[in-house]
Parts: sequence; C-alpha cells; structure tokens
Amino acid sequence: MSHGQTQGYLPVVIALIGNVVVTVIKSIAAAASGSSAMFSEAVHSLADTLNQALLLIGLKRSLKRADEEHAYGYGIERFFFGLISACGIFFVGAGVNAARGVEAFLHPETVVIQPVVFLVLGVSACVESYAFVVAARELALQYPDHSWRDRIRHADTSTLAVLLEDSVAVFGIFVAAATIGLAIATGDGRWDAVGSLVIAALLAVVAVVLILKNRSYVIGRAMPEDMREEVLEILNAEPSIEKVLDFRTSEIGLGIYRIKCDVEFNGSALARELFEDWSVADQFEEATESVESFKRAMIDSLDRIPRLIGQRIDEIETHVRERFPEIQHIDIEIN
Repeated sequence: MSHGQTQGYLPVVIALIGNVVVTVIKSIAAAASGSSAMFSEAVHSLADTLNQALLLIGLKRSLKRADEEHAYGYGIERFFFGLISACGIFFVGAGVNAARGVEAFLHPETVVIQPVVFLVLGVSACVESYAFVVAARELALQYPDHSWRDRIRHADTSTLAVLLEDSVAVFGIFVAAATIGLAIATGDGRWDAVGSLVIAALLAVVAVVLILKNRSYVIGRAMPEDMREEVLEILNAEPSIEKVLDFRTSEIGLGIYRIKCDVEFNGSALARELFEDWSVADQFEEATESVESFKRAMIDSLDRIPRLIGQRIDEIETHVRERFPEIQHIDIEIN
C-alpha cells in the first residue's frame, strides 16, 4: 500500500505543513505583543507540528513489510507513535500552556495592542480550518453511510488526531482573540491568562481521548463483535469441525486482523471424505493377503489423514479470507 492510500496520510501532511507556517507567525506575534494567550497559541501550534511529525513517522513505518523479527508486520507502529504524539499534546501542549497561564494569572502583565496579533489569528484560523476540513472530508469518505458520531468513533487514530487538534486549534484562536480583547478593554492582564488556561484544558481533553484510543490498539484490540460472530459461524458450519475452542482475535494494523483458534475435528466426517476417493474394497482385498500388506494399507490410510486435515484447514482459511480480506493471518490448530 502506498502512502497516499494509507488512511490518515493526507490530513496529517496538510496539518503538518499548515502548523509549521502557523507556528512561525504566532511566535512572531507572541514576541511582539507579550500576550500569554498568543504565547499559548504558539506553543500549541508547535506541539501540533511535532505531534503530526510523529504521526507521519508512524504512518510510514506501519507500511514496512513483515520480516523475520516481525512476522505480522509493523502495523502497530502507527498506534505507538500516535500514543507518543498524544502524550506530547498532554505534556507539551497542555502542560506548558497551563504553567504559562498560572504564571500570567499570578503575575499579570500589560498586553500591548498590536494589530498584527489579530491579523495572525485570522490567518491561523484560515489555515487550521482548511486542515480541519481535509480531515473531516477524509472521514466522510471513509464512512459515507455513518453518522458523524459513528465516524468519530470508528476513525483511524491519525485522522482523528488531526480532526480533534485542529478543532481545538480553531476554537483556541477565538478564545485567544476574545481573552486578548478583554485584557485590552479592561486593562486586566488576567483575562489573557484565562485564555491560556482554557486552551490548556481543551488540549488535555484531546490528549486523554487520543491516549486511550491509541492504547487500545497498542495493547491489542479484538476485531469487531459482528465480524467475530460471522467468522465463528463460518467455522462452526464446516462439517469437518466438531468444536471451536479458544477463539482469539487481534487487530495488528489499521483494519488488519489476526485469528488464532483451536479446533476439534470431526473424525467421522473426515473418514467419510477419506473413503470417497479411496477404493476400500481394493484396499481390503490387498490388506488381507498378508500381514505386511495389512501394514502397508494402514500406513497408507494414516498418511492420508494429516494431508486431508491440512487440505481442509487451507480451504477453511481461504473461505474466511474471501469473506473478510482484512483477516490476513489465520492460525488454526488442532486440539
């Protein structure tokens, strides 16, 4: 799969480019105005830039082919780097903003009126809004028949990260504009500090959501329940399987699953299938000639059974993959 076909790749790239630009202009405006809220916005955008760089690394590494050390591929890499990115949002984005906000609240400073501040906020709002629209559009294309609530619930972690980060970024710009305006209008610099604290709180909420989402993938998440039930129906409907035991599933990449289960084979069903293509009468006649001929007949029949079981397992796996191509690894063991 190419990078462009990977879910979340385009939103992450667009958001990364946009945040590099926004970080630079916000930093200039923060230095010119001395605004705590603008400083928080600059830190916020810097954190978003670093986080999206991590997401991009994870997306690229998740496409590596399986090798001897990682037989099931590197799909979990995107979630691992997503987890690091989410922790970055919490500690760098929320943490630095909260510390700056508390400091500004306890020791408020006069906010200098700089028209460039509001110009920067306006440009930033346009850039962040565009990145948000790209993420929302990709999510709509992935789940065209779902409600927005379900789209967000099923979204891949990279697209969700961009969607949440940019929604907070856009909202944070309006918060910064409002609190800077109040600080200028009232002459009370603590309003500016309030803006930092609000932005920090929003980032903390987004970080916790993304941490929990990525954590569920990193520690091993089972396939959806409806898919699991249908796979079990396929296995139980197979005449040669007597019982399915210890059925386990895990998501080893975005939308890529592994199945591992123990089964008890139905000896009668296997015997009937064995005798369909085997002349029992001829074997009986030959086996009764001597003890050695009987041994040969027994060895021949015993040799056919494991091959028949292997053939049947291959057919079952093919049937499951035809129904669910996303199940790329199936391990069926005989109990």
